[in-house]
Amino acid sequence: MKLVGPAWYLLLLAGGGGAWLALRAVAHRAIRRGLAAPRVVETGDPGGVGLNFHCVSIPTANGRSLHGWQVPAMIDEQCQPAVVVVHGWGANAQMMLPLARPLHDAGFTVLFIDARCHGRSDDDSFASLPRFAEDAEHAFDWLAAQPGIDSGRIALLGHSVGAGAVLLCAARRPEVAAVVSVSAFAHPAEMMQRWLAGKPVPQWMGRYILDYVQTTIGHRFDDIAPLTSLGRLQCPVLLIHGEQDGTVPVEDARRLYAARAHEGVQMLTLPGDHESFADMAQEMRAVTGFLLKVQDESSRAVG
Repeated sequence: MKLVGPAWYLLLLAGGGGAWLALRAVAHRAIRRGLAAPRVVETGDPGGVGLNFHCVSIPTANGRSLHGWQVPAMIDEQCQPAVVVVHGWGANAQMMLPLARPLHDAGFTVLFIDARCHGRSDDDSFASLPRFAEDAEHAFDWLAAQPGIDSGRIALLGHSVGAGAVLLCAARRPEVAAVVSVSAFAHPAEMMQRWLAGKPVPQWMGRYILDYVQTTIGHRFDDIAPLTSLGRLQCPVLLIHGEQDGTVPVEDARRLYAARAHEGVQMLTLPGDHESFADMAQEMRAVTGFLLKVQDESSRAVG
């Protein structure tokens, strides 16, 4: 991404007057374009893996709506446990479908959503980790209100930015039963700095971009960082990370684990990268085993 040409750097340094304001507006538009998530629209659905499902529309913030798929539990019970699944940056619900069959067979109703500006969901002025979290929260509330769903046994599962979002959502909503975080980064500023390191952007411009993003999204990175969220969580958490992840180093998972607020946080590292694991079956056994244990402990506590 080329944000501004070399001559513009000199003008920015000179500053002053209308030229500065015009150049700043151009730079801000370039930053937004450069950081915008690509929109990839689904070409398949849960029916492609042999599952019944309902297309749903879920109201979210700013008067927007989210596209989603609700996959009912295999057994029709009055108090079904459920999982909300949130994809990562530039992805969509279809990319999370490998989770559908294992979660369904384990007895969960599963809700896959597209975050705003992704998949088939409404557009908005921008996407961000806090907006992903808002979408997860609205999806959680929508699912909790559906007939047959046990609102006390709804877990959140997210990948990458989606993982940071479900951690942030659960930090705000103590009624979340559990969180599964897959390939989460520890801190958004560090993630952006790693990304900017591969771009032709001088160091001072990188700092300017980080400040501009914080101002635009209306949140300090320190406040929304998964490191901060995890330190506030009281529900059970499973952290999963690929040992060969070249996008988010596995060290981020270890730092998150060290920041845990209680002993109900587990960490699992597996051979794999940011997007997939060498043994997906092992990963899903870990996920379903963790969620079933949480469900069982919740049921005993209520009983």
